[in-house]
Amino acid sequence: MSDLQTQFDQAQKDVKTLAERPDNDTLLQLYALYKQGASGDVSGEKPGFFDFVGTAKYEAWAKLKGTPQDAAKQQYVDLVKKLAG
Repeated sequence: MSDLQTQFDQAQKDVKTLAERPDNDTLLQLYALYKQGASGDVSGEKPGFFDFVGTAKYEAWAKLKGTPQDAAKQQYVDLVKKLAG
């Protein structure tokens, strides 16, 4: 397993133990970076109009389309480290 993958896996654990809950925009950024790093470009159908949270998550992930998975993983790790202080 690569060093980046190890850091990505650790960041997934660390994000659950942050002292403060990040604001909604940061949570969406974390979600999108995680999904892009773990799964690649957005897939599946966009949630329905009244699924506001699902739609926001989908759109945040879709904005990262074309970002290499390793780059998204590194950005995720960096953001979690920044939030953890």
